[in-house]
Amino acid sequence: MSAAPQNQGYQSHPADSLHGNALSDASVPETLIERLRMIRGFLTAESAAIQSASQTIGPSAVEAAELTAKCNGNVVVTGVGKAGLVGNKLVATLASTGTPAHFLHPTEAVHGDFGRVKSNDLVWAISNSGRSEEVLAIASQLRRQSSGLISITADEDNPLAKVANCKVTFGKQPEACPHGLAPTSSTAVMMAVGDSIALLASTLRQFTAKDFRRFHPGGALGRKLDKVDKVMRPLDCCRIASESVSIRECMVTSSISGRRSGAIMLTNGDGVLTGIFTDSDLARLLESRCEDSLDGPIEAKMTIDPHCISPDTLVSDAISLLSQLRISELPVVDSARRPLGMIDITDLIAIGEVNPDQGLSGNPDARPTIPFKL
Repeated sequence: MSAAPQNQGYQSHPADSLHGNALSDASVPETLIERLRMIRGFLTAESAAIQSASQTIGPSAVEAAELTAKCNGNVVVTGVGKAGLVGNKLVATLASTGTPAHFLHPTEAVHGDFGRVKSNDLVWAISNSGRSEEVLAIASQLRRQSSGLISITADEDNPLAKVANCKVTFGKQPEACPHGLAPTSSTAVMMAVGDSIALLASTLRQFTAKDFRRFHPGGALGRKLDKVDKVMRPLDCCRIASESVSIRECMVTSSISGRRSGAIMLTNGDGVLTGIFTDSDLARLLESRCEDSLDGPIEAKMTIDPHCISPDTLVSDAISLLSQLRISELPVVDSARRPLGMIDITDLIAIGEVNPDQGLSGNPDARPTIPFKL
């Protein structure tokens, strides 16, 4: 087991107490730089604690995830104080990743809430020290009344771990608090460890992005997990033309009112998408003084066989593809490659799904390492 790193969150002042880092008046940061340095130090201390725990954690965490994945009831999470607050957050992680869960407050348990624990439930008991009296008072009954009890503590040398079927330990961590007292690094580690167990359990349950979407229908996550047919521009709002017309004619005939896309979808006589011509393509022709090409067929200058997506593609996947290809428009087609609409980066920016500074516009001829085509 690797030794826990020394507290990096607070660099003690010479006047501070050697054992406890008690702040003196002289150690109060005076300038913005000093205060920012202290903030960054606290963050460094917490991240160092998580890094230490990642090296300390053992096979018992895998066992905990396997027990969680096999549980056919609810995961009942309990803890008190700051550990209880961490437990509430872990309930949310479990529930949103496919594991039904609820929180049981130790005090409420002895006043009737033991009735919320069934024989097919699994208990997570969280305590940094493993000596929280409120949790210890209910631990034995929770183990008898459920399918098993998992303890999540700093070490195994404590009463709670001794009661548990599965003992997850993450190592004792120095707190980021300047006094070494306020639960900071320890709570960050408890949350990270609990999240990690929940995520492995979710993977073992084969929880998919589609499952995740069912539990997150609203907000930004819900929009990213929508299908593109909900956010694409419909065909009557897109610029579309025949591949046989000239560039000049195409610019005129494909004009539409309202907010126009920076790309024209080009089709053959059967209505199948064969190419795309963008405003960037036109600009390059003009910059290279190829005005004569404007009266030639657009198929000679279009991007042939462009990347496109189906209407049931997730918005998040469409965003990833736009970013990977560094393009701004992506045709949406049916199984026969007939255009149905267009995903335009400006629309995704408008609904808050893409940062305007992502820089997705670029070379329309770019191709990903693994082509994404129908």
